[in-house]
This record gives sequence, structure tokens and C-alpha cells, in this order.
Amino acid sequence: MTLTLTKSSSLSLARAVAKRVGGGRQGSVTRLMSPSDLGEILKPFVFLDLFDHEGPPFNGPLHPHSGIATLTYIFEGSVSYIDPDNIRGVLPAGGVEWMQAGRGMWHGGGLDEGGRTRGFQLWIALPPELELGPTISIYKSPEDVLQDGPVRVLLGSYGSASSAIASPSPINYFAIRLKASERWRYEPPAGHTVVWVAVASGAVSVPDELGQGDLVAFEPSNEAIEFEALTDVEFVLGSAVQHDHDLVLGYYSVHTTADALRDGEAHISTIKARLAQEGRF
Repeated sequence: MTLTLTKSSSLSLARAVAKRVGGGRQGSVTRLMSPSDLGEILKPFVFLDLFDHEGPPFNGPLHPHSGIATLTYIFEGSVSYIDPDNIRGVLPAGGVEWMQAGRGMWHGGGLDEGGRTRGFQLWIALPPELELGPTISIYKSPEDVLQDGPVRVLLGSYGSASSAIASPSPINYFAIRLKASERWRYEPPAGHTVVWVAVASGAVSVPDELGQGDLVAFEPSNEAIEFEALTDVEFVLGSAVQHDHDLVLGYYSVHTTADALRDGEAHISTIKARLAQEGRF
């Protein structure tokens, strides 16, 4: 991953780009944000992967989380999932998987069919009152993800559309499609000083030109942001009130204190022992 400090010279830009990332691609995955780098700037958003896979199906292993929520959104194709209760299903393009890990859980997934699959997985740091709470699993079909204009609302609200998923803190997270030459203006809610954008396909001007696999973090403020599509483009945008807590990192976990991390990781180990007895490894 490479981080570049940028400052646009355009006077038309109300909100300047503070950092730009060219993610490091590992196979079909481009890592755009991690808790130890941009996550410190953009928290509660702490981790973002762009995945773009074309090939045969595969099964991913079960793995744990604690202290975070994950949101998976598919632009193209579909993914399979195994939730903490061993329920299996398929998430199609336009659908949302929300997993609020709380004190700890294990889940997995993969691809049931060959072809191309593109989307994002986002991690969100949970506040202290939720980081050791219960696990919540929610799956939304494409028709249940509401839209206003070019904006599909994955978390939070925009215009007439709101997500049915209860956000753990004040967060907006949108999937946006624009046709070439279309313009869109985002005015963040009061207090949403954290804003970032990541491009799934195509190119967009902010007015810095962004293409597939680019992520930009905007300077902290409440100013609006102007977008112009240079081609047909798909991107995600996150905005939030900043997470005013430390990021204490485990391998699959993020907590606000070392004590909370120890509690979460101990709970994950307990669950692992039970799953092993059930023959799920």
C-alpha cells in the first residue's frame, strides 16, 4: 500500500483530499485500509478490501472476529456465507451482509459459482458499549437495500432512503453508480468530519481523478464534496462522526482497550473449542 499526500489546486473543490491510497493487490484482493494505517485517520472505518475475482468457485475457511462489525457489499456476481449459527446462504449482487461481532464470533464464506465477483468488505470499530456485546447477523436482499437517485444506502440515510440496519454509531455508507459526465454532490450530516471514497470501477473526479482501486480520505470538516463521472463509475463513500477511542489490535479483532481485546480473544478461543468438538474445522 502506498500513501500519497495530495492537495488539489482547484478552487471549485470545497473539501480537499488529504491522503490518497493506491492499494496493494494480493491476487483478487486490493487492501485499501488497515487499522494500523488509514484506519487511525478514518476510524470508525478501520479496514477495507476491494475484491475482484474471476475464476472457479472456492470455499473460504472459518475465521473469527471481535470488537468490530463487517459489512460486505457486492457490485457484481455473488458470494456464499456461513454465519455464526452455521446457517449457509448466498449474497447476490446488490445485497448486504452485516456481521456485528461483539464479544466474538466465527464465520466464513466463498464463491459457489465461477465467473466474476466484485465488491467491498468494510470493518467498522464498535464503541465500548457494543464491543463486548452480542453477535448480530443481518442479510439484506437487493430489493431491501433502498436507493435515492444514484445512491444505494448500506448504512445510515440519504434523501428519502434509509438502511434498516441499526448503525453502531453515526455512520453513512453508500454504494454509488454514475454515468459518464453525471455529477453528484454530497453534503455530510453535521459532525461527519470523517469522509472517504473508494472506486470499484471506472473513473471519477473529486476533482483529483480516481480510478479502480483508489481510495481518498478528505480533510476533516463538514464541507460538501463534488463528484463528476469521467466514465461510467461505481464507488463507495463512507462518512461518520469520528470514533473517539483507541484502536487496540488483535489479528482478527479491534477493541478500545487491552482488557477488552483479551476478553474478546478469550471468547473467540472458547467458541473455537466448541466448533472443533462439533467437527466444523
